[in-house]
Amino acid sequence: MADAVLPLRVLLVSQYFWPEGFYINAVARHLAARGHLVEVLTGKPNYPAGRFFPGYRGGGCQEETYHGVRVHRLPMLARGHGALRLAANYLSFVFSGLLFGPWRLRRKPCDVIFVYAPSPILQALPAIFLGWLKRRPVVLWVQDLWPESLSATGYIRNPVVLSLVARVVRFIYRHVDLLLVQSKAFRDAVGPMASSTPVLYYPNSVEDVFDGEAAQAPLPVPGVMDGFCILFAGNIGSAQAVEVILEAAERLTDLPEVRFVVVGDGSRRDWMLAEVARRGLGNVVLPGRFPVENMPAFMARAEALLVTLSDRPIFRQTVPSKVQSYLAAGRPILASLNGEGAELVVEAGAGLCSPAEDGRGLAENVRRLYAMSPEQRAALGANGRRHYERHFALDVLMDELVGHLGTAGVSGKK
Repeated sequence: MADAVLPLRVLLVSQYFWPEGFYINAVARHLAARGHLVEVLTGKPNYPAGRFFPGYRGGGCQEETYHGVRVHRLPMLARGHGALRLAANYLSFVFSGLLFGPWRLRRKPCDVIFVYAPSPILQALPAIFLGWLKRRPVVLWVQDLWPESLSATGYIRNPVVLSLVARVVRFIYRHVDLLLVQSKAFRDAVGPMASSTPVLYYPNSVEDVFDGEAAQAPLPVPGVMDGFCILFAGNIGSAQAVEVILEAAERLTDLPEVRFVVVGDGSRRDWMLAEVARRGLGNVVLPGRFPVENMPAFMARAEALLVTLSDRPIFRQTVPSKVQSYLAAGRPILASLNGEGAELVVEAGAGLCSPAEDGRGLAENVRRLYAMSPEQRAALGANGRRHYERHFALDVLMDELVGHLGTAGVSGKK
């Protein structure tokens, strides 16, 4: 199916892109490596810390090259902290995309526009406008559900505002040519809002660094993974309900070898650091944020990999992208979440699950894992790796994506 559409000219629209650590980086690289011509329209990197990465500033447009992919960066405001700053960040990318995107891409032909859409879904608006100008189909890959995620994370609670957001989302879904959803459960939420737009399940894979020798590399912080370490890797935010980690840690102080290592950054990291100090939790370590290339080395030295989500209805439909990374790493998984993500861990036979925000249940599962033999823990990890290779292997999913992009718009609206 992929060979029938070679080569494609793909315009990839995403508010987030390298050096921010999102899976879309691997997608862009692999499309280019397969001979497709890829241009990226994106913002200035500032996720998750809320400040621009070194070498970038908010004003002005910028161009650079990433593994043969031309990257067009738009002016925008950094996330900062708080709901107002986050809203300004989201809207600034939309406005820049509408104002500057057509000019920056005025002589850039494309066959299809592909939108990678974690929050905010609003980033699809410039892509829809570009699709209209260029008369090209738009494929939207939905990573988060709006407006549900805004309500669940507490950024917006006003029902009138949420209703207005829902109307915008409905407009977006109905003005693209194909909707891809990262979770099977998303289809029930997206389908009724999408009208006649096709909705297909298309899951995330992981960066190909997890298939290489990076797991054997030295750690950037020597000794941080000593002992029986439970590793949490990724965004430290309200959606992750990181309070559950501290509650479990308090219940496990009688097992001095057990430590929680929380690698990453986000809006709740400073709160976690303060709470660790206030509670005197010597079994919780927050070494900071590191590039994705370092993650296999951290994961390979962990006794288990921890994924957590808040106890909200929307998160029962969500599969955190780190679950695929954990499966690929071949280590046991401790899941403190409900719904689709927990079902995936159980289906893979890759670890132990406890309900979302249940610190007691998480602590009990850590004790169960600690009591297992090394062979039993290795078997859980091997189960996860086999499930990854069977269902989420990057090469297989890239073939599928090329097929979706190549056939988009055959019965579309444009």
